[in-house]
This record gives sequence, structure tokens and C-alpha cells, in this order.
Amino acid sequence: MTTVGHLINGQIVADTERTQAVYNPATGEVTKQVSLASKATVEQAIAAAEAAFPEWRNTPPIKRARVMFRFKELLEKNAERICQLIGEEHGKIIHDAMGELQRGIENVEYACGVPELLKGEHSKNVGPNIDSWSEFQPLGVVAGITPFNFPAMVPLWMFPMAIACGNCFILKPSERDPSSTLYIAQLLQEAGLPDGVMSVVNGDKEAVDTLLHDPRVQAVSFVGSTPIAEYIYRTAAANCKRCQALGGAKNHAIVLPDADIDNAVNQLIGAAFGSSGERCMAVSVAVTVGDATADALILKMREAMAKLKVGHYQDKQNDFGPLITREHQQKVIGYIDSAQEQGAQVVVDGRHVQVSACEGGFFVGGTLIDQVTPDMRCYKEEIFGPVLLVVRAQNMKQAMQLIDDHEYGNGTCIFTRDGEAARYFSDNIKVGMVGINVPLPVPVAYHSFGGWKRSLFGDLHAYGPDAVRFYSKRKTVTQRWPSSGVREGAEFSMPTMK
Repeated sequence: MTTVGHLINGQIVADTERTQAVYNPATGEVTKQVSLASKATVEQAIAAAEAAFPEWRNTPPIKRARVMFRFKELLEKNAERICQLIGEEHGKIIHDAMGELQRGIENVEYACGVPELLKGEHSKNVGPNIDSWSEFQPLGVVAGITPFNFPAMVPLWMFPMAIACGNCFILKPSERDPSSTLYIAQLLQEAGLPDGVMSVVNGDKEAVDTLLHDPRVQAVSFVGSTPIAEYIYRTAAANCKRCQALGGAKNHAIVLPDADIDNAVNQLIGAAFGSSGERCMAVSVAVTVGDATADALILKMREAMAKLKVGHYQDKQNDFGPLITREHQQKVIGYIDSAQEQGAQVVVDGRHVQVSACEGGFFVGGTLIDQVTPDMRCYKEEIFGPVLLVVRAQNMKQAMQLIDDHEYGNGTCIFTRDGEAARYFSDNIKVGMVGINVPLPVPVAYHSFGGWKRSLFGDLHAYGPDAVRFYSKRKTVTQRWPSSGVREGAEFSMPTMK
């Protein structure tokens, strides 16, 4: 059986002492083993990055950008292979995997502009014969810890910009679906990246803790659940590291009485059930204003959900595939059970979905639950599965209060034809990413991604302009060249321009 190893200093290496099974979630079969890095293996990657940093930091930004241009071409050329690997280990349908990869490629395109993005400010004659300027220098060795749900896109949020800024990067991807991430890193090597600048170490908590505690690692970027995000952030901060840690979500969509219900249903179907709901931006709660709105929405949702196709990643006719593991499948089913036990109404039940020729797969069908209240477990916690809850509100103020009161503040949207209502919503809602008739308001690559409240720990968001600031440090230089022969006396007061 194939063992997925690590990429360190340009070579594939593998620990043999500890491994973990990698499943095809559509069939439930073990297809590979992944090597789990020991502390010594992670330290080997850190040492390689530290050794490569001096030369890479002094490589002109335009030459770093050229590596990114070649990398982009290789990603596009090998897109089919990448998406096949994603499907085999994540279960994501091919068309969804293609969308994920394209979003990642757009971040590489943004990193190609790094010579412009790293330009600082310059001021001449801030004082007599004194010039001042700022510049952005790389941090050194930085690390990224990424989740299973986007094995291509989320790593591409991180390492292209970090490397383009002159850093050396160590990636710890999810051990559940490691192959596509490792393959992408090998394509970056093929694009001309020097050995040691990019390493991939597969592993578990031992690998994570090594990165968090090693003083040679200057910054850590993380995407995952909120409890782990908080642990990453607190541990990194305690070890004097820069950190951005993106956590969980409970994304609400308000449906106002004036909304185009047919459009709202079409949008919610994809936003709630795409990628089996395993997205931090998935809409998991529809807040309907008025019972008539709720009844109309549920009627049309039932009709639309009857047409959903769940199955194997290779069939492009399928809408979404399995969940990532058997344990997560049972966890999602447990949330549906608890909703029913607490008094909610399961309108469309996906707990017993059957997929032909994939009887051992980790499937849960699209599920719609009405009469959900904020005190229910299914509402309070992130389900991370193909489950849409309906919460009924009497007015827009009450609907917005539900969103503001929730501990998560990642994404939200509103369906309405009323421009005044939409403007008030976007101005006042306490959420980091807002959509107006757009259920998945994921920022494009030249903006930045991040939520509020317990959906983000740290000051800077992911990718886009914030990534340049996260992966660099500002230095300000003040320079004076006095005229020949001029000698001035000592000054003891604070220098000013009078």
C-alpha cells in the first residue's frame, strides 16, 4: 500500500514509526497510509528552511514572481490530476474540486504581483537633507496548518504569498487527504523554487506543537475549528509568534418577505449542500422573516431537494459527495437526532441516504430542519455537514439580533429586493463577510478573507492585501547626508519641524 511522505529540502522522505490510514470516503475503503511526522522530522524541515532563507530573502522580488508565474501554469496544466486526488481522498465532486483549485490559482495570480505589493513609501526632505522611507522585509521561517475540506485552496491562500514575500514556508496539511497538497508542492519545486524554501510535513498534534514551540518559526497561519484555532493562537502568542487563526462558523441567511423566493432557494441549495456542507462559508441557517416566508421557502426547498444527487466524485452529474470520515458522518447524524429530540421538525431527512455501488461510503443526504430555536444544540454548534436549519423570526430586527448574538461571525447574507434594508444590514451586522443576494460572499483573491468574533483570532485576515502585511515586517529608514564641511552642534530637545 502506498505511503504518503513529506517534502523536505526538495526530497520525499517518510517516517516509518507512525502512520495513519487514508480513506476513500465514497467507498469507505483504506487506499493509502500517510506518514505522521515526528518532532525530529519537523525540525529537519525547519532547519532546511532556515538554511535556505538568506539566499531566498535576497532573491529579487521579480525573480520570485517568475517562479509563481511558472507555478500557475503547472497548476492549470495538471488541474485534472489535482482534482482526481482531491476526489479520491476528500470525496469532493470533480466540478467542485475544479472550482476549489481555480480559487487557489487566483491567489497565485495575486502573488505574481509581489514586486508592486512590496513597494513601500518614500518621503524626501522630511527634515533638512533628511529622507525617510519604509520597506517590507520577510519574517524568515513561517508555517501554515490547513484543514481537510480544501486541500488545494486553503494552502494556496498561504504559501504563494508567504514565499513571494521572501519567506521560507513549512506546510502541515490535513493528514486525512494529503496527496493533492503534496503534489501541488512538488509542482512548485518543478516551477524552479530552490530546495528548502517550501516543505510539507504530514502529521498530527506532535507536528503542530513542534511548529508552535520552535523559536525558529516566526509566524503561523491556521484554518480549522474554533477550539483548535484558539489553541493555536494562544500557544503561538505565548511563544512570541505572529499568528492568524481562522476558526468555525454558523453562517445565517436572512430571507425577507420581499425576496425572490425561487432565487433564494436556488442559491441556498448550493450554499448549504455544496461540498456536503463541509465549508466554513456554508450557509447552515436560514432565518425567515414571517411565517408566510418560512412556509413558502420550505415548500420550494422540499421540491428542489428532491432532485439533489449524492454520490461518487467521478460522476459530474452528482451535486455533492460523502463526508470525510465515518466518525464525522455519525457526528452529523447526531446533530439531526438531537434537533428532532429537542422539538425541531425534520422536513427532509438525509440520515438514511443510499448510494448505489457506494454502500460503505460516508454519506449524509441533504437535510432540512424547521422550527429550530436558538437554545438547540444543532443551532449553537457548527455541524459542518449538508444540514440547513430554518429559524423563524417576526421581523428583520429580530433576525439580525439572532446573528449578532451568535458566537461566530464568519459570513452572512440577506435575500431582499429592498435596497434600504440591504444597506442597513451590511452596515450594522456584526459579521466579517456579508452578501447581498449572494449566499457565499467569499472575497476574491485581491481582497482578504476573515470573520469576526470567534471565527478569527488575530488582527490580519487571510490572503489578499492582509497577507502581504502578515508575511512581512515594516522597516522605516531615516537617512541624512549633511553638506560637506558643515558641522552642527549637539541637540538635546526632541527633533521637530518648526
